[in-house]
Amino acid sequence: MTGTENSDARVRGPAEVEEFARRCFQGTPGDRVGVELEFLVFDREDPSRHVRVERTAEALPTLAGGSAVSFEPGGQLELSGPPGALPDAVRALAADVASVRAALREEGLVLAGMGLDPVRTPLRQLRQPRYEAMAELLGVPYGPIMMCLTASVQVNVDFGARPAERWDRAVRLGPLLSACFANSPILDGRPCGWMSGRQAVWLHLDPTRTHPVVSGDDPAAAWARYLMDARLMLVPEKRPRRTTPPNRATFGRWLKAPRLGGHPPTAADLAYHATTVFPPVRPRGWLEIRYLDAAHPRWWPACVAVTSALLLDDRAADAALAAAEPFAGRWWQCAQAGLGDPRIRRAAEACFLAAAEALPRLGAGPGLIAGVESFAERHVVPGRSPALDLLRARDRGTGPLPWTGEEVPA
Repeated sequence: MTGTENSDARVRGPAEVEEFARRCFQGTPGDRVGVELEFLVFDREDPSRHVRVERTAEALPTLAGGSAVSFEPGGQLELSGPPGALPDAVRALAADVASVRAALREEGLVLAGMGLDPVRTPLRQLRQPRYEAMAELLGVPYGPIMMCLTASVQVNVDFGARPAERWDRAVRLGPLLSACFANSPILDGRPCGWMSGRQAVWLHLDPTRTHPVVSGDDPAAAWARYLMDARLMLVPEKRPRRTTPPNRATFGRWLKAPRLGGHPPTAADLAYHATTVFPPVRPRGWLEIRYLDAAHPRWWPACVAVTSALLLDDRAADAALAAAEPFAGRWWQCAQAGLGDPRIRRAAEACFLAAAEALPRLGAGPGLIAGVESFAERHVVPGRSPALDLLRARDRGTGPLPWTGEEVPA
């Protein structure tokens, strides 16, 4: 996170919080894309069994594409590809995904691209202090579901020469894009009533740290207010007998009452606090898009390509924003209906057309463009979010896991 993470300099007031927030919008003026893919990992013989992180880690191959590997609290596997031009970023990460799928298959494991675990109950495997504090703060039932059962496609893009403009695009297009790629309709073996059940989980969490940033004309000032109003999750203790503020306190309250945590808030505390809030779009010196459900290995490149094109290409963005404007801010509606709402479907068609026209300008080759067109033909034109494939597999009695692309017993 942009900022002075290691500084013990005291943060004395809202002006210094806003100064930090403005640095979060000061990234490189390029058009690079970085992608982080989360996957659920299932046991091929028994999909209801939790797969230990150690088992997955032991099965992983060397990744020639340069992706970093990490795990989420419930054992979800995350692959983070190196940033670059859109086609290069997708190509490198796709090679690593293919290697991981093949290696896990040899060990009886399945890499599943879906936004919400459809069959297992929450079981937290990672016990770092950060996750202990997160579990305590977020509470049940949505905290454990989010931490242990959700997975996403995260797209990161440079801010470019006009950061506020790209920020505005990402926020206004968010509900519609989340509907286009909604892929999480089942929880605990039953339809949850949402095409993006994952997005519904996030919307039901602590609104001070997971709801969208309301930015207006000055997104940096809005980000500063968001950080001030967000509840504190955890302050790292660097010296003996330093206490942490109660988790119902906000950063703004800590500023007003420096003794609240046993010490005044520092620049390091502020930078850490910024890593513990999770709005759908987050500034980190680049633009972090957090509202997309995890996708099948066949489809995530299309998800990344469309999202990137609509953020990076001015002509595509203008067309998409005009189509998506009726749904700006309608996160609940889009998460529930997906592409099943005819109005959302029509807007999505316009966005996909704009993205397809922009991709050659971003250097995308025929394969990536064809993937976007195939996704549109299968899902957007008929108005059927990817979530419907999971629901139909369940209704056929074959279970939800065949959508992973593997032959997995129900």
